[in-house]
Amino acid sequence: MIKAIKFVDRYIGNVLCVVIGAFSKFFRRKAEYQSKNILVIQLWGIGETILTLPALHALRLRFPKSKITVVTTQRNRDVYIGNKDIDRIITVGLSPVSILSFMKKHFREFDMAIDMEEYLNISALIGFFVGKYRIGFANQIRSLLYDKKVIYNDQQHVVETYLDLVGSVGAKYENVKLPKLVVTKKDKDYVKKLLKKFKIKKESFIVGIAPGVAESSKSRMWPKERYAKLADKLIEKYNAVIFFVGSKEEAELVSHIQFLMKHKKKTFNFAGKITLRQSFYLIEQCKIFISNDSGLMHVAAAQGVKTIGLFGPNLPLRWKPFGNKNSFVYKPVKCSPCINVHKGQVPECRYGKNNRCMKLITVNDVLEVVDELVG
Repeated sequence: MIKAIKFVDRYIGNVLCVVIGAFSKFFRRKAEYQSKNILVIQLWGIGETILTLPALHALRLRFPKSKITVVTTQRNRDVYIGNKDIDRIITVGLSPVSILSFMKKHFREFDMAIDMEEYLNISALIGFFVGKYRIGFANQIRSLLYDKKVIYNDQQHVVETYLDLVGSVGAKYENVKLPKLVVTKKDKDYVKKLLKKFKIKKESFIVGIAPGVAESSKSRMWPKERYAKLADKLIEKYNAVIFFVGSKEEAELVSHIQFLMKHKKKTFNFAGKITLRQSFYLIEQCKIFISNDSGLMHVAAAQGVKTIGLFGPNLPLRWKPFGNKNSFVYKPVKCSPCINVHKGQVPECRYGKNNRCMKLITVNDVLEVVDELVG
């Protein structure tokens, strides 16, 4: 399904952007942006969505009386729920019917449409039809549809790149930090009951581990055998309690890691057993969180947990857990980065199952960073 969406977006989307862009330039007036009604477009990953939050806060500071709407998908909408910088959330599907219905219903409704997707053509098409003034990243075919184009700087953190986008309309934010993701009382109570059920005390040295990644580029995963050894070492050294978290599809991966461990009785497999929003609060209980380059890594950083990201195919310069008290482990190789999201490059390792960049990271490398953060 994901591959089909990307294929259609790349090839059919490129053609539509060229045709519509070429046709519209003959009729487009020189526009100046208005700010009464602002739309922000972010359709895809949980991690990327979290990293847009400082830019949304900058928009709110710049336009305190404006109505700010975000359009997103079911996949990542939970990140935005309850955020005080947002007035309205509209959820769309990624099917042609859902997209066309949204564009028809909201045609030219918004004074300004800000496309925060790094690569998708469909987001640019949405912005073109529902926004009177469109802002997005330059250097791609879809930029034909924007009134204002901003260079995507891939030599800085993505948080800063999103801030560059809204900075084009004067939105700024000093002392940038990730806002905490909002959790309802109901979700908090559920997690508290879960911890009580398993007799996990709040004062325990809880370590969260996310050993999986999203369906794209599984090459980002650190070997499961090393996660098992790392968890054992943390239990032996810190008397840690280990929370494994992830999606329903990753529950089997976690079970395998537990099978490989000596001290599995001090581990808990929460993969697929709680909702995304419940995981926000569960992760918040951790003293340390260790993760591949994934959405849950950014969740931990947002919730104020000391976070360690393990990187190989992607650059920590762009995607490391944001915040001064967080860290990462990265062993550069010549072929890294092979993942360049802003160019639509999210491949598997070109050397088959070698995945050398991730295998260069040792258990001791990670333990050293844990020691540094714990102090």
